[in-house]
Amino acid sequence: MAMVARQLVCLLILAILGLSMISTEVMARGKNYGPGSVKSYQCGSQCNRRCGNTQYRNACILFCNKCCRKCLCVPPGYYGNKQVCPCYNNWKTKEGGPKCP
Repeated sequence: MAMVARQLVCLLILAILGLSMISTEVMARGKNYGPGSVKSYQCGSQCNRRCGNTQYRNACILFCNKCCRKCLCVPPGYYGNKQVCPCYNNWKTKEGGPKCP
């Protein structure tokens, strides 16, 4: 009986994860996220939104603005969702880590 409950919990978690990914893609399409979706003068407000829930706000805003000016795109949400903006997602530091928050 416990094994069945664990399998159900795992299925539920996978279903929620799948729905979350689908909703992000739908949200991104509906709001026109992606390369060139932001004008350079909009970077400040978009980065304030993106970095609004981080404890490293100043660093986040600095790098977000740099990435926004280069890519003309800021992903939706506070974290993740970078797949809708390939330039933002693929720009790496010298060490190979993500440059854009």
